[in-house]
Amino acid sequence: MAAERFPRWVYTRGTEPDARFSLANERTILAWVRTSLGLIAGGTALEALDLPMEPNLRLVAAVVLLVAGSVVPVVAAVEWARTERAMREDAPLPGALTGFVLVTTVTVVGILVLLALLLR
Repeated sequence: MAAERFPRWVYTRGTEPDARFSLANERTILAWVRTSLGLIAGGTALEALDLPMEPNLRLVAAVVLLVAGSVVPVVAAVEWARTERAMREDAPLPGALTGFVLVTTVTVVGILVLLALLLR
């Protein structure tokens, strides 16, 4: 059965963990996907609404949001797989990289928007 599941590099290792932990891991990746949709919506809105801000900084902030919205699901998928594999191998859980990406993105965008408002 494990050989039929994808990704194989996750499911062919170790033993099946408690289903509650696997489902919690799945809910986490789905939360990151919802967050990425919010980032994409925010980046789109920043440009579509033509807010009274310095246009170049507004564009950079929008691009950062759109790039992060595209990167977060990929990072979250890798994090899901690493966590699932660690649970199957009864190993320590890996660090959370997705949160770091999100914190960095929000900080950078916040600074860019603040500057865009101050320099208009």
